[in-house]
Amino acid sequence: MARLGSFSSLWILHILLIPGSCLSNQPRRPENNAALFIFGDSFLDSGNNNYINTTTLDQANFWPYGETYFKYPTGRFSDGRLVSDFIAEYAKLPLIRPFLQPGIRQYDNGVNLASAGAGALVETFQGSVIDLKTQLRYFKKVETWFRHKFGNPEAKARLSSAVYLFSIGTNDYMSPFLTNSTLLDSYSESQYVGMVIGNLTTIIKGIYRRGGRKFGFINVVDLGCVPGLRIINSENNGTCLEEASILAKLHNEALSKLLATLENQLHGFKYSLFDFNSNIRRRMDHPSKYGLMEGKTACCGKGQFRGIFSCGGKRAVKEFQLCKNPSEYVFWDSFHLTEKVYKQLADQMWRGTGNTHAVGPYNLKNLFQ
Repeated sequence: MARLGSFSSLWILHILLIPGSCLSNQPRRPENNAALFIFGDSFLDSGNNNYINTTTLDQANFWPYGETYFKYPTGRFSDGRLVSDFIAEYAKLPLIRPFLQPGIRQYDNGVNLASAGAGALVETFQGSVIDLKTQLRYFKKVETWFRHKFGNPEAKARLSSAVYLFSIGTNDYMSPFLTNSTLLDSYSESQYVGMVIGNLTTIIKGIYRRGGRKFGFINVVDLGCVPGLRIINSENNGTCLEEASILAKLHNEALSKLLATLENQLHGFKYSLFDFNSNIRRRMDHPSKYGLMEGKTACCGKGQFRGIFSCGGKRAVKEFQLCKNPSEYVFWDSFHLTEKVYKQLADQMWRGTGNTHAVGPYNLKNLFQ
């Protein structure tokens, strides 16, 4: 999800029955399960950043990351699996591998293109992450692979039956508070959000032109209230950082409007939007209702709320504390969630019904079917 800049290293991060004579002219629907293509940031990244020239601020390939499920670090920013892993399981797919993992050139089931620290803006942690525009460029290579392997008609059918899952925006809005970036200073809050949404729109339309029709999105959590930003307000008893929370709220409103507009503009476009924000906030405020004990302090980190991004001791701050039982916590580290919470959220994304605290107009199970 996030990365620290030099300024604040210490703070943190069907099959239709048709006449046989017509059959040869119809694109064949794939007989296997629909593929899953994953874009975005560390909420979904299964390890692409293991294979790029970056820093430990944008990597999680060291202990104690991955300790509870995999028993070894995989590059996932959690103690175990992510939302994308559970969605793949529910869709009867294997774990979706990172695009950059060496030797992986089979994409029948999809591929994970997400990169921890990535944003919709190229400028977001530029040089250290795989931005969304580059992720689309990588996807174009995957599209070419589908066309070479299956031929154009079946490739088109496969790409249109696939689901495209996104988590993006978090880093665009956090980076001004974690680095020396002055980008936000040059724009109003609404203008800045407009740039993020504009870039995301370009990527969605780029995938749509290549056959994508079914999209899943999570919105942005109340950023000012995550441990790694809450500590910036330590002098105010660790209250939420309002400036970051305002940007998240504006983004979520704009994203909802964008998707409704695209549904009207793009023939066959279907989407699922999950209220990631409200669901996490409810767990933060009332953890016991969800089988948790701690909603504000992270399992792994240092300082107040364990908000200093030191989990694993491989970053600027080497000292860190680690809780005994991550399944009791909402937050795994200063910015990311525990496997238990990711599973709870994935369950809602998969089978949730449309209401203000869940998912709509489709859930992900609908899209895969």
